[in-house]
Amino acid sequence: MSSSGATGQTEFPASMGKVSRRELASHGYTRFDQLTTVTAKELLKIHGVGPKAIRILGEELAERGLGFAE
Repeated sequence: MSSSGATGQTEFPASMGKVSRRELASHGYTRFDQLTTVTAKELLKIHGVGPKAIRILGEELAERGLGFAE
């Protein structure tokens, strides 16, 4: 598991940035398992969620044996 640590209201690591975590939470995404129902492309449409956040989330999902929806 990642050593970056989860913060606040989500499981997502601090390394992806406060804005990204907040915006994902405002859209109902607070846990890694929820991200398996959405594509990376769909997440990129959320204001404040950029390529860096998607890369970090993808890596974290892979560590858990999960992935974004196809």
